[in-house]
Amino acid sequence: MGEHSNDRKQPSRDGSLDSRRVVLDVQDLRVHYATPRGDVIAVNGINFQVYEGETVGLVGESGCGKTTTAMAILRLVQPPGRIIGGRVMVEDTDLVSLSEKQLRQLRWVKLALIPQGAMNSLNPVMRIKDQIGDAITTHEGRLPADALKQRILDLLNQVGLPARVYGMYPHELSGGMKQRVCVAMAIALNPPLIIADEPTSALDVVVQRVVAQTLLDVKQRLGVSMILIGHDMGLQAQLVDRIIVMYAGNIVEIAPVREAFKNPLHPYTQLLIASIPSIKERKPLKVTEGLTHDLRNPPPGCVFQFRCPHAREICRALKPQLREYGSGHLTACHIYENAGEYERSAPIVTTATPSAALYAADLFKEVDPHGRAAS
Repeated sequence: MGEHSNDRKQPSRDGSLDSRRVVLDVQDLRVHYATPRGDVIAVNGINFQVYEGETVGLVGESGCGKTTTAMAILRLVQPPGRIIGGRVMVEDTDLVSLSEKQLRQLRWVKLALIPQGAMNSLNPVMRIKDQIGDAITTHEGRLPADALKQRILDLLNQVGLPARVYGMYPHELSGGMKQRVCVAMAIALNPPLIIADEPTSALDVVVQRVVAQTLLDVKQRLGVSMILIGHDMGLQAQLVDRIIVMYAGNIVEIAPVREAFKNPLHPYTQLLIASIPSIKERKPLKVTEGLTHDLRNPPPGCVFQFRCPHAREICRALKPQLREYGSGHLTACHIYENAGEYERSAPIVTTATPSAALYAADLFKEVDPHGRAAS
C-alpha cells in the first residue's frame, strides 16, 4: 500500500462505502529499537488511515507493535527506540518532521492519548482539577477561575464522574474512575483524534463495561475518531468500525469489523478470533505451534511462517503483499495472493527455529537486571 488520497472511499461499520475526511494517514511508518546485537524491528513499514467519526481497532498479541505504533504517531517513542522512516499526516501536517515545540502545540488539540495505566499516568500529588486545568490553560491561556471550574465539571460529567472528583487526588479514586479522568483529559480540547491504548486492560469486567460505554458515549456525542488498541477481541467487536491486525510489526489484515469476524482471511486473525471463549458451546483452546521469529532478523517470506498451520514452501520464499479481497477487506497471505502456486507448494512443518527459540534468551543476555547493556 502506498500513499493514500484523502478522497479514497472506505467501508463503514456495515461495509458500505463512504467518502469521509481522512483524519490520520500513516504512510510507511518504521520504528526500530537499538540493541547491542542489532535493531529490533518493532514497526515495519505499515500503512493505514483513520476517517472522520470512525473507530479503528488495532489488535495483536503482546510485542506485535501496537503500542509502539501509537507512540510513534504521537512522537513519544523513547530511546533506544527511534522512528527511522515514514510519515504521519494529520490535516496535511507531517508529525514526524515537526520539532518538539511544534508537537507540543498539536498534542491535546489535534490528537490525544488515553494511556494504558491511568494509575501511573496521573500525577499523585496534584488534584484532578489542576491536572485537567493544566491541559486547558497550556493551550488556551489563563481563563477566569469560574469559567475554568465549570468547564472541568462539565468534562467530568461527560464521562460520568460526580462533581466531588473535581477536588480529589488520584489515590482517592478507583481504577475505573481514574481511567475516566484520563478520558476527560483527552477530550478537554476537542481533538479530532483520540488514541486509547488498552484503556480497559487493568480493570475488572464490570468496570471495563463502564469505561467502554464511556468511550462509546464520547465518540457519539463529540464525533471524534478513535484508535482503540487492545487484546480483547470481544471488546473490539462491540466498539470498533474497522479492525487492523498486527503481527511482528507488520499489518496482516484490515477489515470492517463484521466482515473480520464473519470471514477472517489471515490465519493469524482466524486464531485470534478462535481464542474468544464461547458461552454457547465447549471448545478446545486453539494454540499455534512455534515462536515469533527474531525481530532483529526477519525471515524471507511471510512473517507468520513459523507459526502458521497452513504454511507452505512459497511462504518461506516470497513475502505476501497487503491486497484487497472484497470491499475494504485487505490481507497479506499467499493463500489468496498466489492461490495456484500456493496449492502446488509443499507443506512445511511449523516448529520453532533455533534462532526463534533462543531469541528471548539472547535478549536476557544483552541486558542485566539493572538495565545496563551487557559487555
